Amino acid sequence: GQDVSYVLPTSFLEAANGGVRTLHLPDGKVLKVTIPEGAEDRQTLRLKGQGMPGFGGGPAGDAYVELHIQPHSFFQRKDDNVHLEVPVTLKEAVLGARIEVPTVKGPVTMTVPEGSNTGTTLRLRERGIRNRKSGTRGHQFVTLKVVLPPGEEPELRAFLESWQPRTQKNPRGEMLR
Repeated sequence: GQDVSYVLPTSFLEAANGGVRTLHLPDGKVLKVTIPEGAEDRQTLRLKGQGMPGFGGGPAGDAYVELHIQPHSFFQRKDDNVHLEVPVTLKEAVLGARIEVPTVKGPVTMTVPEGSNTGTTLRLRERGIRNRKSGTRGHQFVTLKVVLPPGEEPELRAFLESWQPRTQKNPRGEMLR
């Protein structure tokens, strides 16, 4: 029989964790598609014998399903690693804190080191995507983004107006040379 091809939009987390999807075909046929853990964008899955029926009682063709991984609102995949930007409060960044962060397998608690800054990148070992060939799992890299509280904070303003840092250095000094 003749082979057939289909496109299956797949969520980022479904591709990362694996799953089973149902594909309804125009002829009324229903295919169960197993998405392997760590699936990649444009990866093609072969479903043997699920294509068009063979002529004169011959074997059916195959169905080829191409996965189109949809972007996630905050996770980004780079090879087997997952990258994520996480907002932290000024207090969490300055004093350090234990915060909950999302991973592809669910939330985990992570330590924000004391004195962290916007752009500080922390690694969560083996919290990324499982490599289909080697079986090893990538890492998740969390980049911190310090955010100020919404609205007015008169105490914070008063503190900053009276505060003098020990080291006077222009943070843009290197850019202005």
